[in-house]
This record gives sequence, structure tokens and C-alpha cells, in this order.
Amino acid sequence: MERIEDIKRSLFENYGLKGALRSPSHITLHRPFEWIEEKEAHLIEKLAEFKFDKAFEIALNGYGFFEPRVIYIKLLQEALLFDLHDHLKKHARMELKLLNEVNDLRGFHPHITVAFRDLKKPLFYELQTFFKDRNFEGKFFNEGFSLLKFEGRWEEIELFKRHN
Repeated sequence: MERIEDIKRSLFENYGLKGALRSPSHITLHRPFEWIEEKEAHLIEKLAEFKFDKAFEIALNGYGFFEPRVIYIKLLQEALLFDLHDHLKKHARMELKLLNEVNDLRGFHPHITVAFRDLKKPLFYELQTFFKDRNFEGKFFNEGFSLLKFEGRWEEIELFKRHN
């Protein structure tokens, strides 16, 4: 993930794009939601009860684009990542009454964002031309999933490790 953070820093240094720097590099499994801070311990407790212990590798392969504002690192379509997403979505709905309706409308498209929000259309198309033929490959092992909280920027507040 350090290489992805380097790309995000380079986009900031060369183009002033800082939106993607406001969160650690990640794959979104559940859309952002609001939660009462006083009940955060309950949220963490219920997420800790979630079990998905299947080990799998995540392979990164090239750049992709959501026109006209998002540049991301593509993931090879790993079936177990889709299973993890599906199981976590069901657990969140059953145990926490959290819906993930954005994914229901657009489907789950796992990726790691390197530029968005503050990327304006003219620059998007310039960077799309730059990145479209560039190669990016890498692999990392699924270690679990994180809960991120927005505190001026997205911070990891809990890591839920996969159990072997």
C-alpha cells in the first residue's frame, strides 16, 4: 500500500490533489454511515463478532476511471473479496441495522482510489490520458478489515484481524 500512498502524494505535489490523502489507502466494503459516538463501543463489539476467516490474496492490476472525477487502482476480481463484502453487508444489516444501498444500486466495484473529489474535469482527462497505459501491479494478503472514522480526515479506529 505504500506505493499507492506514494502515487497519492505525487498527485498532491504535482497537481495539488489532496482529497485521496484524507484517508488511508483502502477498499471500501461498506459505504460511509453516521453513528452516534456514544454507541461506538457497541459498533466495534458487533463488528468484532463478524467472522470471515477465508484467507485470500488481493491482486492489483492497472488504473481505472470513474468519469469525470475518480482515478483508482484496479483489483483483479477475486471471488472471496466479493464473498467478504456480501457477508459483511448482511452482518451490518442484521446486527447493526446498517444498509448499504449505494452498493445495491451500483453494485460492488472494489478499487483503491488515488484521486477524486478535488479532481476537476479538465485535469481528470489529462491524467486519464497519462495513467491509462501505465502499468501498476502488486499483491497483498487479506489481513482483515478496518473501521474508519472521519475526524477531519478518515482514520483507522479499529482493525478486525482475520482469524486463522
